[in-house]
Amino acid sequence: MTLTSVLGAPLTRVEGVDKVTGVARYAYEYPAEHVAYAWPVPATVATGRVVSVDTAAALAQPGVLAVLWHEDAPRLGDTGDPALAVLQSPEVAFRGQVVALVVAETSEAAREAAATLAVGYVEGSHDVVLTEDHPSLYAPDHVNPVFATDTLFGDPDTALGESAVQVDATYRTPAEHNNPMEPHATTAVWDTGADGESLTVYDSNQGGNGVRTVLSRAFELPEARVRVVTEHIGGGFGSKGTARPGVVLAAMAARTVGRPTRLAFTRQQMFALVGYRTPTIQRVRLGADADGRLRAVSHDVVEQTATVKEFAEQTAVATRMMYAAEHRRTTHRLARLDVPVPSWMRAPGECPGMFALESAMDELAVATGVDPVELRVRNEPSVDPERGVPFSSRGLVACLRRGAERFGWAGRDPRPGVRREGRWLVGSGVASSVYPTYGRPATARASVDAAGAYTVAINATDLGTGARTALLQVACDSLGVPPERVRVLIGDTRLPAAGLAGGSMGTRSWGWAVTKACRALAGRLDTEYAGVVPDGGLEAEADTADDLKAQEDYSRHAFGAQFVEARVDVDTGEVRVPRMVGVFAAGRIVNARTARSQLVGGMTMGLSMALHEEGVMDAVFGDFANHDLATYHVAACADVGEIDVSWVEEDDPHLGGAGVKGIGEIGIVGAAAAVANAVHHATGVRVRSLPVRLEDLLV
Repeated sequence: MTLTSVLGAPLTRVEGVDKVTGVARYAYEYPAEHVAYAWPVPATVATGRVVSVDTAAALAQPGVLAVLWHEDAPRLGDTGDPALAVLQSPEVAFRGQVVALVVAETSEAAREAAATLAVGYVEGSHDVVLTEDHPSLYAPDHVNPVFATDTLFGDPDTALGESAVQVDATYRTPAEHNNPMEPHATTAVWDTGADGESLTVYDSNQGGNGVRTVLSRAFELPEARVRVVTEHIGGGFGSKGTARPGVVLAAMAARTVGRPTRLAFTRQQMFALVGYRTPTIQRVRLGADADGRLRAVSHDVVEQTATVKEFAEQTAVATRMMYAAEHRRTTHRLARLDVPVPSWMRAPGECPGMFALESAMDELAVATGVDPVELRVRNEPSVDPERGVPFSSRGLVACLRRGAERFGWAGRDPRPGVRREGRWLVGSGVASSVYPTYGRPATARASVDAAGAYTVAINATDLGTGARTALLQVACDSLGVPPERVRVLIGDTRLPAAGLAGGSMGTRSWGWAVTKACRALAGRLDTEYAGVVPDGGLEAEADTADDLKAQEDYSRHAFGAQFVEARVDVDTGEVRVPRMVGVFAAGRIVNARTARSQLVGGMTMGLSMALHEEGVMDAVFGDFANHDLATYHVAACADVGEIDVSWVEEDDPHLGGAGVKGIGEIGIVGAAAAVANAVHHATGVRVRSLPVRLEDLLV
């Protein structure tokens, strides 16, 4: 492989062999001596107070070392996150909240004691059902992460009323749950030295520096005495983006029993303790001229949050920049319910919000008689419609055009319910994708030894996305050396600091720092040493904080187009999706192999969102009734047909670093809408609530 082909080439993962042979170690697998095991005890009421725990009976069981609850658990410092104040109060805010912790010599002993632990409650009344007129509705100060709650431009109500064509529809998405292959897990080890205590945790998370800060505050230690190792992670999808209760509980247990302690949430426990995508109720109103050109866009969102902690999904934010219209409004309202705390799930905000917007755009296409692809092209804005700044680049039209060609969109009969093949009604649908291009400051160090071997060090996190390999390629491109001469070190807070793997900003943020450090090293080597490495080696370190501050004001986003063929059984209502086509514009693609994997994975999750996934809330029970993978359905191999992924070449000069936008999340955005739109084209039935059910189509 030539050096000019390293960046963008389909390199295999550098850690691939270690993973398939079992050499790669995950959080629960790190070797430690005299290990103990912790098992959380979940609340069996939706609200109330814990008044008693029979610790004596549990402690009498063989192998049990400790039982902790709010009356005897160690006191924690303030982390700034009330959801992490575990075992600090008798109050129960949701069913599944941790109310006790059993620590034992084996996992089996801890689980057995936890299952038989007698916990006494004073139970309260609960409210867990989201409605569009819930009495607790309020406007949060902002929506995730720091977006304005509402926006208003012009007079959308008047413009809607005066529009020749109007769409006014309400769309619903259910609670959806992160289910990475590796559960949340931690091995916590305390050490006492001459200068005091120190804590090391081997933890499954998306960013070790944030977890270190939380643990430092919780256990009142200097950050220098807390180390977080995240060498290999088995997925996260946002649920591991910040510290969750498990890592605090593991450290608490290890300190209490004086032994290294492992804790892993079960699949059932993860449904309550690690976050989920909030359900949404979204009213979208579009007003357009007869030719489909938008005059007004209004997107009003109702969603839920928890009583113990606020999380406001930024559901309508994508609508603010997607299509041109003079009159615009977006709003977000939250209902405080007695539910587990919602949080990030792959493409938070854009994913559920674009289901509603892109479904409404399809309804507008039907109402105006304009082809759905052409409708989106006609409403392409020249600048960001609400911010008024130019786009750094905007490849949506190119994605729509190429996607239509690859899918075979030309000649599509727009009439719904007319194409039939045997017992199958056949339809096709399209939707746009978008995801913002974020960046966070990062620091990287590049070094070379006397033998000419290079090392790049940065506390990045590889969730299984191929981050190690991508950073290797970025480093090779900047250094001008082949991959076999470069080693990449990540996943340890002892390395130069970097932000989390989330928001599709990992490769952009880390790669920028790596590029800068490697170029600095190469420059020093050439100018100071004439290309000859000194005996003691050489290193350079760089950070990107000032580079990010100096960037000009552009609207930076990745774009894409999703095309779907859907087939619906005329007798049973069964839906099949034999093929999907996705075309994306996401800046420079660093690794063709891992990029394709990420986009296929996102589209698969979008398909799963459209047809399978639903957290079913039981109003009486006060929790999700289907909190395991036997009853919470996700797309399996038999559900996934052919997925054709490609991208348009995009050289965006306003990104910095390697010119990367990020691809971890854009693949899921729009996919569910494309499926629902294809189902409508096949059957003539418009489904506005996900997932699409058999009974929706048997009319």
